[in-house]
Amino acid sequence: MTNEDKRMLPISHDKVEVDGVYINESGREELLHRGDEFPADLILGSTEWKLTEFTFDNHHEGRTDPRLVPKENDTNKREKIIGPRRQFGQGGHGGQA
Repeated sequence: MTNEDKRMLPISHDKVEVDGVYINESGREELLHRGDEFPADLILGSTEWKLTEFTFDNHHEGRTDPRLVPKENDTNKREKIIGPRRQFGQGGHGGQA
């Protein structure tokens, strides 16, 4: 038995601690938010709930910034992303003294 098998799952009427999608014993999925109360099942009554997926409130829509996408006629496709990892030999970090 693993530690995950030994821990107790939340049951109906417990407070939700983590935003996410939960599934109960009968297979019903429910999107619940922190502070909500786990609902009872219409048939089973009080039931256990298991977290199946976290929800994240992102500020973006999951698309890559168009400025970072190389264009077909662009001759310098490797230098599109400018960031700390692309700046070799600058700032005296890890270079020769």
